[in-house]
Amino acid sequence: MNVADGVAVLELPMKLMGFDTVIYPTVIWDDEDVVLVDAGLPGSLPYLTERMDEAGIPLARVTRVVLTHQDMDHIGGLDGVLQAVPHPVEVIAHEAEAPYIQGDKPLLRMHDDGRAAMLAAAGEEQRREMFKLMEAAKNREKVSVDRVVRGGEVLPYCGGITVVHTPGHTPGHICLYLNQTKVLVCGDELEVLDGALAGPRPGLSADEPLAYRSIGVLARYDVDTAVCYHGGVWREDTSRRIHELAQEGELR
Repeated sequence: MNVADGVAVLELPMKLMGFDTVIYPTVIWDDEDVVLVDAGLPGSLPYLTERMDEAGIPLARVTRVVLTHQDMDHIGGLDGVLQAVPHPVEVIAHEAEAPYIQGDKPLLRMHDDGRAAMLAAAGEEQRREMFKLMEAAKNREKVSVDRVVRGGEVLPYCGGITVVHTPGHTPGHICLYLNQTKVLVCGDELEVLDGALAGPRPGLSADEPLAYRSIGVLARYDVDTAVCYHGGVWREDTSRRIHELAQEGELR
């Protein structure tokens, strides 16, 4: 689905924690670069390839992958992408996420405390799916982060991509503001849930109060379209809605 000139949102089916759902990576391109934002779970490559072909941007054209954060539904498919593209691909992430992505530290949600919390709240089928995901996380191919970024940096690709640091869901979670099109790629900071643009889903952030406060950083930007990894695209008075969520976040 094209949401702006040179910006497409890819609908990928996935089974997460025992539930069938859809995730929404984003691809941004111009004549020189193709930037993929997040790479799905292990096994996402066939779907990713098909959706990019449908968008008219073959996977083989990808020059860079930006990871919004370390969760497996965002990084699990990265190795497949890197192997499928016939040239070197630059991997970009926030400096606080790089050690987790590279395997220098265990993924937060796969760490003992994170696993215990998830398993305690899960049903039997969900637990089975979680164990599969944990095994995939333990055995995944480690990849190097080629470029670490900080909040406020502008990546000089596709008309300028501003890195917006929104810690809380994970320490180095980032959103991306596309300067030319006023599209905000939200990662897991915002979600379209029950027909409305919402903040981080309760119970899924490493530091939930901080995750809600981070919405205030997004309120500084003039946003026409929000792309949420969970829930998809939101276009209705987007900046106003983000301001409302930021105010709600400050009251939590």
